[in-house]
Amino acid sequence: MNLNQLLFGLYPYLAITVCVLACWIRFDREQYTWKAGSSQLMRSKDLVVASNLFHVGILFILFGHIVGLLTPEAIYHHFISTPNKQMLAMVSGGFFGVICFVGLTMLLRRRLTDVRVKATGSRGDLAVLILLYIQLILGLLTIVVSADHMDGSVMVLLATWAQSIVTFQPGQAADAMSGVHLLYKMHVFFGLTIVLVFPFTRLVHIISAPIWYLGRRYQIVREKGAW
Repeated sequence: MNLNQLLFGLYPYLAITVCVLACWIRFDREQYTWKAGSSQLMRSKDLVVASNLFHVGILFILFGHIVGLLTPEAIYHHFISTPNKQMLAMVSGGFFGVICFVGLTMLLRRRLTDVRVKATGSRGDLAVLILLYIQLILGLLTIVVSADHMDGSVMVLLATWAQSIVTFQPGQAADAMSGVHLLYKMHVFFGLTIVLVFPFTRLVHIISAPIWYLGRRYQIVREKGAW
């Protein structure tokens, strides 16, 4: 078994299995830790803007990846060609990627430079932000690489990998990833790693958010002048 088969044929199932089981165990045994952990009380300046930019960007990127990778060609060809689908993915992904990048940069700067936030935060909080930051930068860089092949051929290979994973064809999944650019491989690897560590971070609040999450009022920790 070569490294490509290990990383892109077997690692996805390890990451998914750990994610599902660990989320189940954590929710069953440690529900009080199942939260986002607001640091607004420490410093509210710029938090609303940074958090909203990050969340809007990341949610659209996540939705785009799910739809783009898991929709078979036979379905989307009724509406759009493969090259046009790649162009749409590059433009929309770039737009929301930049939005997310600005928000995440502000959040990281706040956590690294603000004494109060830094003192009360955990290493895990910082680590997951850095992991997301690396993944986001890799994703933005793949847009540059994608400009060299606008026929959509590599996008088809990436979709083949994702669809082969969900249909339990690890060999075909590994083969699909064997010839793609290193940046795509790194992007997929870091994405799987985020799935792997997901249950052990504050990110778990994503899967328990109510359907009105996007329309919710921002959390008020303490009103000015209140005791």
